[in-house]
Amino acid sequence: MMKVRRYLRGSGRVLAFVFIASVIWLLFDMAALRISINDVNSQLLKERVIREREVFKQQSRVTQLMNRGFRHPVQKVDLAVTHAGKGPLNSGVRLAQVYRQGGKKQDQMLGDKKVNSSEQQGDNLPKTKHPKYVPSEHKEGAASQNVTPKQVAKKKAVNLDLNWTKVEKHGESDGSNRVVLPVVVSNTTQVLPGVQENKHTPIPASKKGLIEAGVVQNTLNKTDLEANEKTKDGPKTKTGTKESPRQAEETHPVKTTSKTPNQDVNNKTEERRVQAIAKSDLNAPKGTTKPTIKLSTGEDSKDNSTAVRNPGVHKVLSLDVTQVPRDVNAVGQFGQAVIVASNENAEVRKRWDEGHFNVYLSDQIPVDRAIPDTRPEMCAQSLVHDDLPSTSVIFCFVDEVWSTLLRSVRSVLNRSPPHLLKEIILVDDFSTRDYLKEPLDTYMSQFPKVRIIRLKERQGLIRARLAGAAAAKGEVLTFLDSHVECNVGWLEPLLERIYQDRKKVPCPVIEVINDKDMSYMLVDNFQRGIFKWPLVFGWSTLPDEFIKKHNMTISDPIRCPVMAGGLFSIDRKYFYELGAYDPGLDVWGGENMEISFKIWMCGGEIEIIPCSRVGHIFRGQNPYKFPKDRQKTVERNLARVAEVWLDEYKDLFYGHGYHHLLDKKVIDIGNLTEQIELRKRLKCKSFKWYLENVYPDMDAPLVKAEGLIFNRGLRKCLSLQKGSLLFETCDLSKQSQHFNYTWMRHVRQQDVCVAPQGKSNGFALQLCENTKAELRWFHKSSNSALAEHLIAEFVSHHMCLEAGPQGDALHLKPCEPTNSFQKWQFTHYHAQ
Repeated sequence: MMKVRRYLRGSGRVLAFVFIASVIWLLFDMAALRISINDVNSQLLKERVIREREVFKQQSRVTQLMNRGFRHPVQKVDLAVTHAGKGPLNSGVRLAQVYRQGGKKQDQMLGDKKVNSSEQQGDNLPKTKHPKYVPSEHKEGAASQNVTPKQVAKKKAVNLDLNWTKVEKHGESDGSNRVVLPVVVSNTTQVLPGVQENKHTPIPASKKGLIEAGVVQNTLNKTDLEANEKTKDGPKTKTGTKESPRQAEETHPVKTTSKTPNQDVNNKTEERRVQAIAKSDLNAPKGTTKPTIKLSTGEDSKDNSTAVRNPGVHKVLSLDVTQVPRDVNAVGQFGQAVIVASNENAEVRKRWDEGHFNVYLSDQIPVDRAIPDTRPEMCAQSLVHDDLPSTSVIFCFVDEVWSTLLRSVRSVLNRSPPHLLKEIILVDDFSTRDYLKEPLDTYMSQFPKVRIIRLKERQGLIRARLAGAAAAKGEVLTFLDSHVECNVGWLEPLLERIYQDRKKVPCPVIEVINDKDMSYMLVDNFQRGIFKWPLVFGWSTLPDEFIKKHNMTISDPIRCPVMAGGLFSIDRKYFYELGAYDPGLDVWGGENMEISFKIWMCGGEIEIIPCSRVGHIFRGQNPYKFPKDRQKTVERNLARVAEVWLDEYKDLFYGHGYHHLLDKKVIDIGNLTEQIELRKRLKCKSFKWYLENVYPDMDAPLVKAEGLIFNRGLRKCLSLQKGSLLFETCDLSKQSQHFNYTWMRHVRQQDVCVAPQGKSNGFALQLCENTKAELRWFHKSSNSALAEHLIAEFVSHHMCLEAGPQGDALHLKPCEPTNSFQKWQFTHYHAQ
């Protein structure tokens, strides 16, 4: 104790005090820090709980509303295979598997066993990627359709890959030569839209809770829902209303359609629901952000722009109004592939020729089935103007299959904003099937916006479209084939492009509905319509250099040299300013080339819009009969297009196998005066401009070969001097030695052609004329032994041009593969 007191004397006491004070201060600091950490932890915990609740709510909402489809077209997505009469999806969770799950991978939610479905092939089909499929689990659904488990196990795909001729798939109607279009417009009964009879088994009570929770618009995005919930004064959406069963005429049409009081209630409910959705989206914050309006870079870009009447914008409406409740187990629901039972194969084959696709299966699929949303993800966030122009949708058909025609119309009604859809015009090109007469009138009478125009005689696709356009009242004409399914958000992106520039002609991405299993197939990105000689339509991917140079994304519009022709929108006034379709074109074929060249060369633009998607059944064969010979009709149409629009490049068309069309005795292509005057009046550019500015990667040499003509045996070159042919030492600087080998198979120098003379076994020099077959020579022919010979086409028995051994003469002699004096070579070859 004494020692302690000694240390606490003087300075020691001070040090002790400082030490004790420091310890106490440290203890206080530690306590304060602990309290602070606890506060932070509790705050973080609260935030985490709130965040997890929000995520849970969002996932629940996504699961219930099934509001999106595949992530985007380049990704392969797993879907379950539906067996005919058996639906694999038996809960809300399974139902949501075919829609986007907030970034989750679809294959994590599906099984491991996958079956690859064969892709549809064809020259005119866009490149597609078929989803990988997962076999469904068979439970009570098999029994409901009288299919035993053993029968289900034996089901397999029908092999329908026959050796069909591949033809152009778009616009498969036809007609006669008449220009007068007598029409009869059917009077439709005014009934509220949305009367949709229920054909399938009602959803069990366990699923009704999901429906009542909001599974009405299965493609509303989160923003739409929040805006709808916040709209206090707007009309409330009623869900879960019980509807009467769908009448059997959707699959097997009858002449009358009965309506119940419940249907009237459902009509009003459906109409209020659409209005509420549209209103909630239109009333969404119109923000300061506006879409960038890009005008044409051409001379007329200022005149092309549509005056902005209302600068307000909104997100694209993701509407999908359909039957309530939707049968999630229906055959082919959500665009799934369907495998029919083996004992049904005979019926499939029997009915195949009705439409040249699986008609038997199509009739089992709901006419308002859901399909996956295949748009790139950013499309749902795209902004469009509030005051887009209205459109008339025009379907032209002849003897179309009942179920596909109804599915086409219903997809437009269900997935188009009502305020933009002015009307749907069905042009019946003199169909012969009974169900397309009174039963069709009866069925369509429930949709006030649907009008039917019936042509009194067969006119063909081209004139049927002209009849539909003449009757249209919308500001924009939208032409669609009658075997399509329009996807979510398909219409507004098309109308937006026309709103920005009235001379733009937008086309949707045309996706593939498989003709065998009716599955909805994904399409590769950056595809555009092109043509190859002789004016054959096809699909081609945009060059990588072009994509990189312009920093393109998968949602950017794609410049399209040639439209497919079956599906596009165009400003109605602009359509007529262009002269519409050439009325001299017969039935079907070449009209897509004609209107594409006309649009581009006369100041417009054609674009493919990736945010607009429409599925189309591509058929391996055209099912319709032509009033005249099909091949001659198409050739005649193409010849008219070539003569009016191709300028000097028309020789490439004729030179690719159509030389016979130059003979007016073979085919009469009609009077072209009006079309030529139209081109002058519109001040259209040249076809050379089109190739250089619109389709620069097209190979279009004006001649097949050019330069000196070298004789292998003589080792000298042919020369034309003072009206005579002779041989000289080869000299590129001498113009007298320069010749062309043209697409008309002429050996010519300027306007002079070398002509074989069969009777004298010699030759002559004549003025070139494309119609004269006696001026033509085969060179680089398919006969490899005579590839370097000049074979007289008009002279029989294979006579070839031969140089005399002394270089003093030219003769026609029987062709000898080894004779070097009969072998000729041009300096440059541009095409074989």
